Amino acid sequence: MARLESAARAKLPDSAFAYVDSRGNRRLPINDAAHVRNALARFNQVVFEDEAARERGRTRLLRAAKKYGIVPVGFITGQLQSERELGRSAGPAPVALPSGFVTMLLTDIEGSTALVQRLGESYGELLDGVRGLLRETVQASDGHVVETRADEFFAVFERPASALDSAVTVQRALRARQWLDGLEVRVRVGIHSGYPTMRAANYIGMAVHTAARICDVAHGGQILVSGDTRTAVRGSSPEGVRFRSLGSSRLRGLPDEVALYQVAAKGLMTRFPPLRISR
Repeated sequence: MARLESAARAKLPDSAFAYVDSRGNRRLPINDAAHVRNALARFNQVVFEDEAARERGRTRLLRAAKKYGIVPVGFITGQLQSERELGRSAGPAPVALPSGFVTMLLTDIEGSTALVQRLGESYGELLDGVRGLLRETVQASDGHVVETRADEFFAVFERPASALDSAVTVQRALRARQWLDGLEVRVRVGIHSGYPTMRAANYIGMAVHTAARICDVAHGGQILVSGDTRTAVRGSSPEGVRFRSLGSSRLRGLPDEVALYQVAAKGLMTRFPPLRISR
């Protein structure tokens, strides 16, 4: 990596650094791809003023990584390991979740039982890698991680377009990644927009159940969205994203049929079996 000389460093704006402390000291340059990679490697060596400053720097760094097409799958795994070593396994301080009309994204790893049987204890490393990718991508798209449980992942976004952008980025990254022993790792993604009820740093209600059921009927590599999300994102969907109508279906436990759309974009799988709906 080319060294950043003092004169060149001084000319850079504050936005070209992941962290600027209260005295104006600027650390972790992120003005180009090489510096972003260096910042990812050196992040844990920086002393931040408080946890909020650390989280701001981390978020800015992840956004820069996304800008330059860097998918640092190992970065979040290292962060989680550091937290475990420091006795902070519960994760960072709770972040205020958005209320009102939000877009919920749920994922699940396809064929996880077979992967566990094949990998044994090594499955934990694979799970950390998938979770890390999901977490990084969600946060880089201004989303909030709500909950991770076993092979499931739940995030929420104030903007439906951000949820779509995050889902597409994740599926592209998973397709491009080379897994150990030639494994094929796929996640199904369900997205729904609505008005869930907030309770104890989480969400409850029919809107959450709808998002979960949409995820349930998807296949690995597939992104399904509800008609409500399709309507909410009209006119603001990410560039290159298209929607293929799959009609309306009765999903388990829901009182009414749900209009479903498959997300299509460059780099995504296009052909899937019929939806996983029990007749």
